[in-house]
Amino acid sequence: MEEVAVLIARSQGGDKEARERLIEKNLGLVHHIVKRFLGRGYDSEDLFQIGSIGLMKAIDKFDLSFDVKFSTYAVPMISGEIKRFLRDDGMVKVSRSLKENGWKVNQASERIFHTKGREATLEEIAEATGLSREDIILAMEANVEVESIYKSVYQSDGNEVYIVDRLPEKRDENEKLLNHMLLEQLLNELGEDESRLIRLRYFQDKTQVEVAKRMGISQVQVSRLEKKILIRMRERIG
Repeated sequence: MEEVAVLIARSQGGDKEARERLIEKNLGLVHHIVKRFLGRGYDSEDLFQIGSIGLMKAIDKFDLSFDVKFSTYAVPMISGEIKRFLRDDGMVKVSRSLKENGWKVNQASERIFHTKGREATLEEIAEATGLSREDIILAMEANVEVESIYKSVYQSDGNEVYIVDRLPEKRDENEKLLNHMLLEQLLNELGEDESRLIRLRYFQDKTQVEVAKRMGISQVQVSRLEKKILIRMRERIG
C-alpha cells in the first residue's frame, strides 16, 4: 500500500509516469469487474475502456487519508462507470438466450418460493432449470425488461413515471437477491460448525469471545477459523 500511496500522491501532483504505472498495476482489476457485465450486448473491449475511465477517476479522487486499500475504493468507481454507460446508452441489450434463461429462473424461483415459503437458493434453481450457477447469475443480472421500457406507468401516489426510470431500482433488487442466494449457497457448503461460527459472527453480531463461549473453544481458535473460512468463501466467489 505504501508504494501505491506514493504513486497516487505523485499522480495527483501531475506525474504522468506515476499515473501510467498505477493504471497498469490495476488493469487486472478492471478486467475482473468487466466480466460481471458481459452478455449484455456490448463488446468486452468497449466495457474495458469504460472501466478504465472509472479507474482513472479513482486515481484522481482517492483520498490518501482513507483507511482503505486503493483497490477497495476503485472497485465501486469502476463498476459505477460501467453501469452509467449501460444506463445512459439506452436499452440494455439482452440476447435471446439470456431472456429465455431469465424466464426459466424467474419461473423456478416463484415455484420454489410458493412451495417452500422462502427465497430459492442457487442450487435449487440450478436443479430446477438445468442451468449452471454462472448462467443463472448472468441471466438474473442481464435480464431486465427491455420491451416497452418507455411505456408510462403509475405509482401508488398517482404520479406517472416511465418504466426505464425504474430499471436501476429493479437491478438493485436483483443484486440484493443474488447476494442473498449466493451467501446462503456458500453457507450451505460449509461444515456445521463453520456455518454456525459465521452466522454467530455476522448475522447475530457476536464477538469472537462470545462465539468462543458458545462453541466451547478459545477466542484464538475462533479468530483462526474465521479467517480461514472467509478466505475460502472469497475464493468461491472469485
